[in-house]
Amino acid sequence: MRVRIANNRRRAVLVRQNIRHAKRCAAWQLGTVAIDRLRELTKTFGFSVCGGDISYLNGGWYITHAGLLRLAQRRRCMGIRVQQVRQFCDPGTIRWVFKATVYTSPQSKGFVGFGDADPSNVSPLVHGAEMRVAETRAVNRALRKAYGIGLCSVEELGWSPRTAEPAPSKQHDPIPTVNNGHHNREHRLRDRLCLLIRQHKLDANLVKAYASDYCGTAVLKEAKRDLVEAFVNDLEERATKDREGLVCHLNTYSTSSQEATP
Repeated sequence: MRVRIANNRRRAVLVRQNIRHAKRCAAWQLGTVAIDRLRELTKTFGFSVCGGDISYLNGGWYITHAGLLRLAQRRRCMGIRVQQVRQFCDPGTIRWVFKATVYTSPQSKGFVGFGDADPSNVSPLVHGAEMRVAETRAVNRALRKAYGIGLCSVEELGWSPRTAEPAPSKQHDPIPTVNNGHHNREHRLRDRLCLLIRQHKLDANLVKAYASDYCGTAVLKEAKRDLVEAFVNDLEERATKDREGLVCHLNTYSTSSQEATP
């Protein structure tokens, strides 16, 4: 009984910490439904936002590989077996497929998950690491099945390659369009930006201020898509080549905002 009470208290503290941290990092995105969902995920699985177990992207929560591994450790997972599915692999086209089996107990028959990766469905940031991405995706799917997690993992998110876009249609189309269930272009840009912020550990508010200044608008959502895309590309390049210089530049927006405050 005492152990259960202690666990409930720890979860209650973690719920408050998660909500506070989530609001600080993505207050402009979170709604009541997202907060309620975060509270339920924390109580059920003990995920930590600050610890990087889950991330809020494109209006929804996503589990991370680190969060799944920590959950498996807490639930005393017995082992994970990963195999390459050779008949579906093609080194020539850099396509890899893996099968992962998670054993939750000595008597478990195993929970199976498959993961694939090739240059068309991974971020340009991880090109050359498709084999590792495929293995991670397989492990993530198997762990999600084993512990009943309905969230998609960040590493399983596909990547839609950029193609040439007809200029006339974009000039007279201020409202984002939906393409048969796939994320529209604006959502993909938002995903890229959120992933860059998380991967390079940037301050979301400073990045937002930098983006507004870059696009020449008071509010980022008023900027044209071409400018936002150019900003994301520039941010990705600077974060990859010179993160320290980028952080220094972002800090100037923190200083300017403080000076502007009466």
